[in-house]
Amino acid sequence: MVGWRVGCLGFRIFVWKKVYLVLRSLVAALLVVASIASPLSAADSLAGHLGTQLSQIDADDFRGRRWQLEDVAEPQLLVVAFFGTQCPLAKLYATRLVELEKEYASRGVGFVAVMSNTQDSIAEIAAFARDHKLTFPVLKDAGNRIADRLAAERTPEVFLLDRERKVIYWGRVDDQYGIGFARDFPRSFDLKNALDDRLADRPIKTPVTRSIGCIIGRQKKADSDAKITFGNQVSRILQKHCVECHREGEIAPFALTDYDEVSGWADMIAETVRGGRMPPWHADPAHGSFANDRSMSDEDKQTLYDWADAGAPAGNLANLPEPIQYTPGWLLPEAPDMIVNVSPEPFEVPADGAVKYQYFRVDPGFTEDKWLRYAELQPGNREVVHHILAFARPKDGSKRLNAERGYLVGYVPGTRIEPIPKGWAKKIPAGSELIFQVHYTPIGTPQIDHSRLGMIFADDAEITHEIVTTSAVQPRLNIPPGDDNYTVTAVQRDLPNSQLLGFSPHMHLRGKAFRYELVDPNGQRSTLLDIPAYDFNWQTFYLFDNPMSVDAGSQMLCTAAFDNSSKNLNNPDPKATVRWGDQTWDEMMIGYFHYAVPRGEAKAAAPTMRQRAAEAIRRNGRLRVFERIDTDGDGKITRQQTPSELHATFDRLDRNGDSILTRAEVETGD
Repeated sequence: MVGWRVGCLGFRIFVWKKVYLVLRSLVAALLVVASIASPLSAADSLAGHLGTQLSQIDADDFRGRRWQLEDVAEPQLLVVAFFGTQCPLAKLYATRLVELEKEYASRGVGFVAVMSNTQDSIAEIAAFARDHKLTFPVLKDAGNRIADRLAAERTPEVFLLDRERKVIYWGRVDDQYGIGFARDFPRSFDLKNALDDRLADRPIKTPVTRSIGCIIGRQKKADSDAKITFGNQVSRILQKHCVECHREGEIAPFALTDYDEVSGWADMIAETVRGGRMPPWHADPAHGSFANDRSMSDEDKQTLYDWADAGAPAGNLANLPEPIQYTPGWLLPEAPDMIVNVSPEPFEVPADGAVKYQYFRVDPGFTEDKWLRYAELQPGNREVVHHILAFARPKDGSKRLNAERGYLVGYVPGTRIEPIPKGWAKKIPAGSELIFQVHYTPIGTPQIDHSRLGMIFADDAEITHEIVTTSAVQPRLNIPPGDDNYTVTAVQRDLPNSQLLGFSPHMHLRGKAFRYELVDPNGQRSTLLDIPAYDFNWQTFYLFDNPMSVDAGSQMLCTAAFDNSSKNLNNPDPKATVRWGDQTWDEMMIGYFHYAVPRGEAKAAAPTMRQRAAEAIRRNGRLRVFERIDTDGDGKITRQQTPSELHATFDRLDRNGDSILTRAEVETGD
């Protein structure tokens, strides 16, 4: 949101119980491969890893013990798993490997973890083993020797070796986690199936699958004559596009500021940029110009590709740009004027189960109006805090928040602080209390959270405009099973004379596309923002380069499409009929947008619930009539098709006077 850390009601990252929530980092700032996990062809299998023999192990564990192949000679089968300390998927599957070892160790299966990334230090490997309670050997693969012998490519990636230590299965552990999705449980237990087949003396049904994860950071010989280096060009590109998230203490899984760290990720950076996953930006460039556009120029992209191909040369590190100075502990441009705890005491999040939304009330003691210029809701425990919304309300004890209509400040992982024009702010009336709505997600172990809100206030004398957050909402959702393009619309009518700042679209796991259109008082429509491939992992605030003037009486028309089919890898249940609800397996359709009006300018009172219900009945009645007339289902009817007794209504809704009435005109009509 403009000037505030943006939040919304739904997930940016979807996590089910007992799922390690570091997946948030995967999709918040992932540098992970895009290939879809799937069995490979027989030709690929034969040309790849099957039959490769691991003839030697010569690596130290994080305690300094040297391991040889004979040290793991006893088990009948050996699982060799490649991990990386900062790869989000590797963190998830480290826990899964511990569970498998407990199940199969007594049946003659051994496990070894191999850390081959050049950027993973012994201290980081030790912390990884400790944090994930790894009970099997964890080896530092100096020089990538083990990875090269097995031709390992990614983390996590597993190899099942037989008694002769030849590869009989290669690929993923299972298919529960992938790029931007997390299922409630695996649909294909690939490694487990391979173990069961082999232990039962059966041929392994699927001996090769495609692993998904981070490219192993191998040692490379850098081109000493390369013109593109980290010191000269690459560090500046990363600072411009990536470092805001990829720095110590922020949401991304690793920092992109130190050469030794970045060089190990060079191939991964090139892959994710080439695949369009980084930097994350989903707006169609044909509509609107946005100040926070994260997209990268083709020239900068090519620079990163060439640098990786050249072996990631360092260049002269004395040429590094001056580091950006961030506010310690905050994304805010300066230290907050006031900090408020979201909950009076730390909140205990249970290990399992669905936790209902928590509501906390805080009296900030405001005896005069406060103008909020910047604010940041900061989770105390990113592992379990899914989202936080803050509201300013009179102290009347009411629990009615109408969160789908607007909020004061919001948090969802990965959102940033965006600049707003000077003199523009949100108003907190004197005597207000702050109400916080917090959505917690258990991760399998008990956790503690104590989140906080930091606020920067503007001087009363400098305020010229008040910022308002509102929305177009469509709560009547009835998404059929298997429907890959269920489309709905929502309208916010009678906008005031205002300056439109930007948009925060919101759907859940089945969200597919979202579009904002402005309908002016004459019925002319213009597309303001089009998101053809909505990604719930990046619920971005889209901030205009320059605020857009909106005439009184205009309407905001939002159109959303949902994919409830099995093609949607995020879909928790393609067989379910999906309706509105708070949880991510439910759905929402909210087109938040933010505008500013001159200070003190009277705003029309919001319609009552009764008025909204009556209007909905009228609109739905019109739509039913429209659908009966629209026999070919093309979404439009002519005046000639329309019965004469409905011509007056037709003419009133046909604002552009073209004698063709579209479904959208019926939706937005008075």
